[in-house]
Amino acid sequence: MEAKTNKKVLEGVVVSDKSSKTLVVKVVRKFKDQTYSKFMNSSKKFHVHDESEVGSVGDKVQIIESRPHSKLKKWELLKIQK
Repeated sequence: MEAKTNKKVLEGVVVSDKSSKTLVVKVVRKFKDQTYSKFMNSSKKFHVHDESEVGSVGDKVQIIESRPHSKLKKWELLKIQK
């Protein structure tokens, strides 16, 4: 049983693993436009800390909020979903 936290958890796809201990994860959000009533996709890239360097390009992953590791890295790799 997992402990309850107030940290956000997001799902996305790894688009880059070129940096050491860092992944770039693209998270796609689907929402309905209020004006035109059509479904839209919005995406954002997050820099994620990957201590053991297990993630690779194309993996579907879960990330969780964490303390800042650097200027851009404020998320950690939670688990890889194949």
